Amino acid sequence: MSASLLDGGMSRSRRSIIGLVLAIAAGATLAGVASAAGQGTTAHDTRAAKLTNWPEFGLNPQRTNTTTDSTGITAANIGQLHLRRITLPGTVDSSPIFLHDVDVEGAAHNVAIVTTTYGITLAIDPASGQILWTFTPPGISAWAGTYQITVATPIAAPNRRFVYATSPNGLVHKLSIENGTEAAGWPARITVLPAREKLTAGLNIADGELLATTGGYIGDTPPYVGHIVAINLQSGHIDHVFNTLCANRRTIISPPTCSASDSAILSRSGPVVEAGGKRVLIATGNAPWNGTTDFGDSLIELTLPGLRLRQAYTPTDQAMLNSSDLDEGSGSPALLPGHLALIGGKDGLLRLLNLNNLDGRAKRLPSQTGGQLQLLPTPGSAELFSAPAVWNAYVFVADGGGTTTYHLSHQHLQVLWSNSTHGTSPILAGGLLWVYDMDSGGLNVYKPLSGKLVTTLSSGSGHWNSPIVVDGYVILPEGDANSHSTSGVLDIWSRAG
Repeated sequence: MSASLLDGGMSRSRRSIIGLVLAIAAGATLAGVASAAGQGTTAHDTRAAKLTNWPEFGLNPQRTNTTTDSTGITAANIGQLHLRRITLPGTVDSSPIFLHDVDVEGAAHNVAIVTTTYGITLAIDPASGQILWTFTPPGISAWAGTYQITVATPIAAPNRRFVYATSPNGLVHKLSIENGTEAAGWPARITVLPAREKLTAGLNIADGELLATTGGYIGDTPPYVGHIVAINLQSGHIDHVFNTLCANRRTIISPPTCSASDSAILSRSGPVVEAGGKRVLIATGNAPWNGTTDFGDSLIELTLPGLRLRQAYTPTDQAMLNSSDLDEGSGSPALLPGHLALIGGKDGLLRLLNLNNLDGRAKRLPSQTGGQLQLLPTPGSAELFSAPAVWNAYVFVADGGGTTTYHLSHQHLQVLWSNSTHGTSPILAGGLLWVYDMDSGGLNVYKPLSGKLVTTLSSGSGHWNSPIVVDGYVILPEGDANSHSTSGVLDIWSRAG
């Protein structure tokens, strides 16, 4: 535990933390600890509820990456898992999604759905490893094997009859889960310059619309403009657009016509929908900033529907971040209790913010920067490219330098435990913390409040990939999009063998 980040003395909150850790060490369930702490979750609730669907990145529109429902996999039976490795026609440098008992080609199946870096979307039966259908975007030969990729996680429609997925030519597709065919009126184009604007972040859904974003490619070759679009779920019509540069323009623009470039929306979570579905957060990377039309290196809150600017946070050292390629928006925004938010970037820092007033000022002025409640290091003081997991007052973060659990008390984060094991976006599922080591390979499984390693599931290395744990399965893609490979591997662990 990093003492430098903790309040001095044995505070009440610290005594509470130690008590919780001891409870976990004694074998208490995560849900039981929550009940004992008065945080509204009971062990009975967890036993009764079973997690059977994982429909999007982060599990829900708030991207909590957390569930207290039973997954069918526990610390007691994790040693019984068997690995099935499935060869894919491409690398999946993102996360899978999972749907329980859906109709595919006239029969009921559980399906894992993934999109490869060159836009091939596949539905896979996790029990058999059979690829049930494959969607290959038209024109794939023009970009397969090149730098032009997508690493966006697909999302299931609320009715579980369709899945929305991206392809590197700037399109968002609506595919039938029954057979993988494209729906009428689709795909939707969200960039007119796909050679420069990459579809990077996970898709989200709010208020009957699909939320999709754009970023840039390695090297930040201009011109591109990070923007978010709201697409009608039924028709595929682009209803609203917010450009993070040239924000006074409300349509998808040709990047060369904007006076500024970059401002990628590159984090794994992409749009993070606040509870209630009336506001959405996006984080941006390097670009100019003026607080009115240009919002490089900022956390931006927009209204839903409409994607109208409500407020924004920009670090005081934004100009340095921009000039040093230290994107503020490389890490994903996380929603914390008490109407707080957490954001981290390439500068190795986490910033705790008040969503009631992001810039911390009584009067909001376009020229204002700063206003964070707290500034603290990322787990390894390393560049952050992952999305945190949040459970009640606990935040789980991993980067290229380590994995850390923080505890929130009185608008202040304290380190509960930390190690030096690298990780992508953690998930908390079935009372266990799952963190993929993208550099050395292996899926590390921890007791969440003590950091005790339960086991490591063997896998290859990767990049931005992260696991899901649902309905008795652990599913994790391997590989790095930057290898430009047209083949890949999906790991599926289950007790069935």
